[in-house]
Amino acid sequence: MNYYLGLDIGSSSIKVALVEIETGKSLGVVQEPKEEMGMFAKKNGWAEQKPEDWWTHSCNAIKRLKKQYNISRTQIKGIGIAYQMHGLVLVDKEGNPLRKSIIWCDSRAVEIGNKAFDAIGEEACATNLLNSPANFTASKLKWVKDNEPDIYKSIYKFMLPGDYMAYKFSNVINTTISGLSEGIFWNFKKDSVADFLLEHYGIDKALVPDIVETFGVQCAVDEKGEEDSGIATGTPIYYRAGDQPNNALSLNVFNPGEVAATGGTSGVVYAVTNSLSVKESARVNNFAHVNYKKGTDPRIGKLLCINGAGIQYRWLLNNLDVSSYEDMNILASEIPVGSDGVSLIPFGNGAERMLNNKEIGTRIANLNLNNHHKGHICRAALEGIAFSFVYGIELLKSDGIKAKVIRAGNDNLFRSEIFANTVATLIGQEIEIYNTTGAIGAARAADLHKGDFENFGKSIMDNDHVMTFMPFKDKEPYLKAYQSWKNELELILNKE
Repeated sequence: MNYYLGLDIGSSSIKVALVEIETGKSLGVVQEPKEEMGMFAKKNGWAEQKPEDWWTHSCNAIKRLKKQYNISRTQIKGIGIAYQMHGLVLVDKEGNPLRKSIIWCDSRAVEIGNKAFDAIGEEACATNLLNSPANFTASKLKWVKDNEPDIYKSIYKFMLPGDYMAYKFSNVINTTISGLSEGIFWNFKKDSVADFLLEHYGIDKALVPDIVETFGVQCAVDEKGEEDSGIATGTPIYYRAGDQPNNALSLNVFNPGEVAATGGTSGVVYAVTNSLSVKESARVNNFAHVNYKKGTDPRIGKLLCINGAGIQYRWLLNNLDVSSYEDMNILASEIPVGSDGVSLIPFGNGAERMLNNKEIGTRIANLNLNNHHKGHICRAALEGIAFSFVYGIELLKSDGIKAKVIRAGNDNLFRSEIFANTVATLIGQEIEIYNTTGAIGAARAADLHKGDFENFGKSIMDNDHVMTFMPFKDKEPYLKAYQSWKNELELILNKE
């Protein structure tokens, strides 16, 4: 039996998966390290990791996986890589990192991005970059140029985290259009590197790596890569993408109208469109999706992040007198739609980009101390998080998205019937639930160098489909509860 290997380079852990080439079936997934990876934070709002640590943990995970399933190096026929988006890795001519990676959740470059947005102008950013430069990789590179000039002078190339992993396997430095777009280095109007932004930041274009296709032979494992990882020399790296585009791929989301959603600590709605028209360049991010091609019908992934999602429910688990999420879900299911008037605004996890970066916190409205109890709080929390997803999807609609189907991972929030039924009913679309992971998706994506997207989708449906939530016919109580929640939110927003 032959296999593809998939890596998912997260900021808390590295996951590595093996899938059978013939069936797309997952053989197994391992995670390294067993405890969460640490972050270096010299100052408030900073977050850095050592790229070398990602490589060490990946090699350890590959060795464990091979041993656990008794797989030889020659049975692995290709590699796919998913990685934490927006990170900055800087290497010298020998390929050695010049500093720790400035990762996605590091906010030191916010002001740099905001100033660039004002200087370049909203119209130019929206039509060329489809985004504000914000706190993305290009702005982080500008921060290094301004604050660490000696390091900047020594840079041979900048890379995204997935580019660095491919380099460690192969000793070849390259990147993808999708990767460059997530760093805000891509000009969609000209379909080339965003020279005007590099010039604005005073960044040398020579620092941009060579560009390869997202699907295809990007590079191959060399002798040093084999020595470190235990993958045979010559094994091709066929695929590379950031974690959110890769999550959409893992859920078979490639075409306009298809939407991927995740409901973990924070929530993400990632919708595919073929339109380059952007109204919401600051509240919604727009990236070249994995199947974006130059000069053809474009595929853009619109990414909406909802900070206040599963973290709200977890806080309640830790602070209410309840024993488990299941216990909370049972309590919530005994309360009618609309939580008897209780509204919970779940934005207590920092600034919300979809609310124009306002920090409004978590708020509970209309709580009657004589009639309401913890069941009402549990139901109001699930509904409040669901309503925030619906609010985000409405924002995407105003930006041109017409959802035909929503596909979601079988993760925390989507395991709750109240949550999933509320979202499905309010948006009037079915929600398909799949049991898959980013590492499994990346492993399967290695097969897409053959271009067979139909069989790829079939393999996901055959192996991973768990269930489908259909919208309820009686929308009225849901609409009433949502309108009441939205009124509470708008009162808060208008005061801020």
